[in-house]
Amino acid sequence: METNLPKFESVFTIDCVIFAFDAGKLKILLIERNEEPFKDWLALPGNFVNTDEGIDQAAERILYELTGLKGIYMEQLHIFGDVGRHPQGRVITVAYYAMIRLSGQKEPKPVSSFAKKAFWHATDMLPKLAFDHTKIFEKSLQKIKNKIFYSPIAFELLPEKFSLTQLQQLYEVILNKKLDKRNFRKKMLNYGILKELDEKQQGVSYRAAKLYKFDRRKYNKLFQKELSFGG
Repeated sequence: METNLPKFESVFTIDCVIFAFDAGKLKILLIERNEEPFKDWLALPGNFVNTDEGIDQAAERILYELTGLKGIYMEQLHIFGDVGRHPQGRVITVAYYAMIRLSGQKEPKPVSSFAKKAFWHATDMLPKLAFDHTKIFEKSLQKIKNKIFYSPIAFELLPEKFSLTQLQQLYEVILNKKLDKRNFRKKMLNYGILKELDEKQQGVSYRAAKLYKFDRRKYNKLFQKELSFGG
């Protein structure tokens, strides 16, 4: 239906919170901005949505332009629209988040001059980020802290083959607390969703541990049961 009403101008941005687990540390993908405002600051990969693209399409484009990464499934996290969150005016951002397995991923590298560089940074040593990106990060971290109790998201961060020690380390890092080793292992093995492999860790200086894989088929059969992960 055609009307003579004026068109609205919308100003939206996308910010991407991408988590990974490496060397016993939970990490997040950051960029060093190359443009004002906040030039030279560290920030989440983010930019403006073009007027001719959808939100999901923009998220994929922005992540690729600022980090070189693509093909990553991201979910919408939250909408941030506080007045004053952007120094140039009222800008609403749609935040997306994802958890990825680092093995097999190429090193992040911007394909746009908007960012000087992209890199992984440990979440326990984050500096103050540009805009309200620290707030966005904290919201996303709380999201996965809550989700890890009822969803097998940990296996999205671990290598395909992992030890029970690696699995426990990941839970402890996300939950920021120590877990009893015996109880944790007993609970995880009792779920029946871990497949024990006839393999052990390679190239380690300590006693090599058994390796396991996440059995997604078994999990899918059991998903109607209430599984309390990490409790």
